[in-house]
Parts: sequence; structure tokens; C-alpha cells
Amino acid sequence: MATIPTYRQHLAPDGLMTRRQLRAAGLRPGGHDPVAQLRYWRRGWHHAYLYAVDQAAPIRPMTDGRHRTLDAMMRARRTCPDCRTVRDYCIPRSLGCCLPCHERTT
Repeated sequence: MATIPTYRQHLAPDGLMTRRQLRAAGLRPGGHDPVAQLRYWRRGWHHAYLYAVDQAAPIRPMTDGRHRTLDAMMRARRTCPDCRTVRDYCIPRSLGCCLPCHERTT
């Protein structure tokens, strides 16, 4: 397995960005693998992958179909499987049901 170059914080060459930086610039990795990684210290060593800006693709526009799909996914996360009520919050996976249903069973 080939290793990728590793740079310390603030020492990466120009033309490389993290996912967050690409997103802020209106870009996405576009299916390309990371070309390097950034290593930084924050209560322990962490790393972030770096992508080449010249290989990045523009962010796909949000279409009506994608809006409907995301709305349906979020509605499913907010629907209690026990009482079938759509809540204002996502159902905690640790409980498996909404808070009122969980309080009734305990």
C-alpha cells in the first residue's frame, strides 16, 4: 500500500484543501482520492485528508427531487416507531423511540 505525503499544520503546499475548505469554496472532491494528509495536534494527533483543487468538481445543485428525498429522510428520523408520531426532534437511536414513549415504558 502506497503512503501519501504528510504535512504539518500551515505547511501544506498551495493547491491542496481539506473537504471543509473545498465546500466553503463551492467545490467537492469529485470522487478523487486524497493526495496528501494534514497532521495536527489537538489534544492528541489528528489528521485531515487533502484534495487537489484542480481535480475538484463544483458542488451539485440542490434540485427539487433532492429536496423531497432529504425531507423524507429527515421525516423518517423524526417518526417514532412505537406511536408513529412525527416529532420536532430526531428520535434518539439509543432509546429507539420518542421521549414520551420511553418514559411510559420505564
